[in-house]
Amino acid sequence: MEHAVYIVPDAAPALEAWLRDHPYSGVAVLTDENTKKHCYPLLKPALPRHTLITIKSGEAHKNLETCASIWQKLTDARLDRKGLVLNLGGGVIGDMGGFCAATYKRGIDFVQIPTTLLSQVDASVGGKLGIDFNGYKNHIGVFREPAWVLVGTHFLQTLSPREVRSGFAEIVKHCLIADAAAWNTIRRRDLEQQRWEELVPHSVRIKQAVVTQDPTEKGWRKVLNFGHTVGHAVESHYLADPKRRLLHGEAIAVGMIAEAYLSARRGLLPEKDLGQVEEFIYSVYGKVNLEPADAEAIAPLALQDKKNQGGKIQCVLLRGVGQPVIDQAISLKDIKEALQYYQG
Repeated sequence: MEHAVYIVPDAAPALEAWLRDHPYSGVAVLTDENTKKHCYPLLKPALPRHTLITIKSGEAHKNLETCASIWQKLTDARLDRKGLVLNLGGGVIGDMGGFCAATYKRGIDFVQIPTTLLSQVDASVGGKLGIDFNGYKNHIGVFREPAWVLVGTHFLQTLSPREVRSGFAEIVKHCLIADAAAWNTIRRRDLEQQRWEELVPHSVRIKQAVVTQDPTEKGWRKVLNFGHTVGHAVESHYLADPKRRLLHGEAIAVGMIAEAYLSARRGLLPEKDLGQVEEFIYSVYGKVNLEPADAEAIAPLALQDKKNQGGKIQCVLLRGVGQPVIDQAISLKDIKEALQYYQG
C-alpha cells in the first residue's frame, strides 16, 4: 500500500501540524551524531516532549548490536504500542529505525524524515527495512510502511559534496530504468548544475509507481535493483576496510557500469548507450581502483543477493535506456569480467 510522501522546503511546520493531528502516547527521535548536530535543531521547536536516541553513523553500525541498544532505550523510555519513532537521518537511520519500530512490541508507528539525497529519493519510499548481518547488506529485514514520510529539501544544505554525489546515483538509476528523456537531461549537466527541486519529486514518483505495482518485490519491483547486484557486492567488500569504504551511491555507480556492460555484451543495450552511461558516471564519480584480488573477492558476495533464485545470481539488465529486464541470470565469471571492464 502506497504511503504519503510530503515534500516541502522546511519540514518543521509540516511535522508540527501532522503531530497535532496524530497524537501519540510517546515520541522517540532517532538520530546519529551528524543529524543530531545539523538536522535535529531544525526540527526540535516543532517536537512535543520526546526521547532523543543517538547512534553512531555509518553502514558499519547497521547491525543487531545497535538495534539492541535502540530497543533498550525505547524500553527505558516506556514507549508503549501507541508510541511513535521519528527516524531523522539517511538510509541507515531509516532502514534500522524503521526495522526497530516494526519489531518493537510487535510493531509501533514510525515516520521517516530522510535528510540525505540518497534517502530522500530512494530509502524513504517502499517500506523496505533492514540491517546488515555478518557482512551481508540488508540481510535481515521486513516490509512495513511508515505512517508518513516527510522530505525537507532544506536538509540537503547540511550535506557534504560526497554525500550529495552518493545520493545522485539513485537518481541516475531511476532515469536509466524509467525515463530516457530525464536521463538525456541529467547527463548533459554537471553535478553542481542538477536541479534537486525537480529531481527529488521525479525520483519519488518513479519509485512510488513501481512499488505500488509490486509492494513486496515479487516481480516488477526488482527493476529498482539495477546496478545493485554488483554494487551491493562491491559495497559489502569494502565495508570491512575503513580506509577504502565506499558510500552506497559510490558502489552503485560501479554496479551500474558493470551491469550496463553485461547488458551490452548480451546484445540488449546499444553500445552507444553503454558509452554514455560510462562517460557520465566516470565524470561524476571517478573510478574506484579495483585490484584483481578485489574482483575475485567481490564476485562471490553476489551469491547472497536477495533476488537470487535456485542458486543462480539474478540481475537487472537494460534492453535500452528506460527499458529494464528483470531476472537475468549471471555467473561469477560474468561479474569478474564486468569488474575488469570497469577497471579498464
